Amino acid sequence: MSAPEVAVLAGRGKTGRAVASALLRRGARPRPLGREVDTDPVAALTGVRAVYLVAPNMHDDEPGYVRRLLDAAAAAGVSRVVYHSVAAPYAPQMPHHLGKARAEDVLRRGPLPWTILQPCAYMQNFLGALAEDTRRLRVAYDSAAVFGLVDLADVAEAAASTLLDDAHVGATYELGGPVPVTVADVARVAGEVLGRPVEVEQVSGEEWAATDGAGLDPRVRDWLVAMFAYYDAHGLPAGALPLRALLGREPTDLRATLARELG
Repeated sequence: MSAPEVAVLAGRGKTGRAVASALLRRGARPRPLGREVDTDPVAALTGVRAVYLVAPNMHDDEPGYVRRLLDAAAAAGVSRVVYHSVAAPYAPQMPHHLGKARAEDVLRRGPLPWTILQPCAYMQNFLGALAEDTRRLRVAYDSAAVFGLVDLADVAEAAASTLLDDAHVGATYELGGPVPVTVADVARVAGEVLGRPVEVEQVSGEEWAATDGAGLDPRVRDWLVAMFAYYDAHGLPAGALPLRALLGREPTDLRATLARELG
């Protein structure tokens, strides 16, 4: 029997590349897809068994995007789809999270068997700042807010598992790291890994919008400011048990992830 072929949308992005690598390690054949899936989605998806559906970041109509891709996947003969959602999608204060919640509803009422993954923010999201030798993590929310930060490699491994095993059809899994952590924890552990102090600079949402976010599309900037306000008030905790069960081991902790990524 030939190896199953799996389409990975946004397959050349950070998440897509990680999922494709995890599929390869399991003997599957990933088909990374980018703009071609927007041009002719039925042709782009023809011949694959399953689809990992990642919408473009901060999409202005994620439910509509997911609906179009589901219809195309069904027309192409795809057997099922795994949707990349987000932890805490049902939070009206965060418009892009709520867009994913509505997209989940589209998926549940759609034409194909489905699985939903709800990963928390990646530990890797801080690597850009840490690699620049700035000795500072700049955030627009409370550095003591609690997150279920998760290793992207673990999310990718869980995604590959759900894509290749029909036992996960109809399941929704929230994916959090092994223990709750804060940005202050990220700075402390990164400093220990790098052998130099890493500080946290906390700014207001308004200051971030006028500096770091000044060049962004106004809609995206406003959505991010809303997200930071939510983080400031509530953090983004996420449980570890579903990911532990999918991996068959403890999820990778912050120190191990940073040591691997920062070398």
